[in-house]
Amino acid sequence: MTDIVTDDRHDFGTGLLKASVRSHGAELVALSNGTDDLLWNAGPAWPRQSPVLFPIIGRLPEHEITLDGTPVRLKQHGLARDRAFRWIARTPEGCTLELVDDAESRALFPSAFRLRMVYLIENNTLRVSYHLHNPDSTSTLHASLGAHPAFRWPLKEGVAKDSYRLIFEYDEPLPVRRIGADGLLLPEKQHTPVQDNVLALTDKLFEKDALIMEKPESRSVDMVGPDGAGLRFVWGGFKELGLWTKPGADFLCIEPWYGYATPAGFKGDFSQKPGLLHLKPGESWTAFWSVKAI
Repeated sequence: MTDIVTDDRHDFGTGLLKASVRSHGAELVALSNGTDDLLWNAGPAWPRQSPVLFPIIGRLPEHEITLDGTPVRLKQHGLARDRAFRWIARTPEGCTLELVDDAESRALFPSAFRLRMVYLIENNTLRVSYHLHNPDSTSTLHASLGAHPAFRWPLKEGVAKDSYRLIFEYDEPLPVRRIGADGLLLPEKQHTPVQDNVLALTDKLFEKDALIMEKPESRSVDMVGPDGAGLRFVWGGFKELGLWTKPGADFLCIEPWYGYATPAGFKGDFSQKPGLLHLKPGESWTAFWSVKAI
């Protein structure tokens, strides 16, 4: 697939929060509360900022699998992050973008879909909504969809990274999952590093890639520094939560997902891949996340 690179952006916001979204990947590329940039700047450590993960999260074995006998050929995290979305609406407070299947997408993923992204700032909060629809009249849409926003870590200059914490809405005692060197989900579950509802953030946590919470109780988490200031992240409609950075880089990704990387050893049809949405003909699904400074 030929990547479509464009600087076609829409800037929007209020006096309390401003954002910018580009049509390439429908990606959030700036978020500021006037005094601080909240979003990672797409530096050399990782060139993206908030990609849309669709129709897979993570990897397929050797980047290929079959769906009812038809090849599915997708790179890590799917095709949406590298496609140009169409502008549906642009207003001073937000925007709506859409991606629909076409000959190019069907060569990689042989299913019909319509994916709309809606960005809206109200007062001091950005809300990002995902609307997935199956327009096919006969076939089920099997897919995953996830968010991947990268926030600055540390949020304030001169503050030590390991002085930051994630404070979850509820205690999170369940084990976590990890990704292997091949990008596939390891079968073993590991003891969670979350103590009650607090995760002390260090680069060491991510030396073996992302932390994956399969069934988090919480639907909100605060990322705070030593003075208690930071950001509040809320989500709904998603099932899993991933946390990730590249050790040494100044960002933390807080990633609500519906789905996850292919489990190591899985060899079935794509429709049987664990963690997928299954939208019957005409069905739709929606989810969201929001963020604000606290």
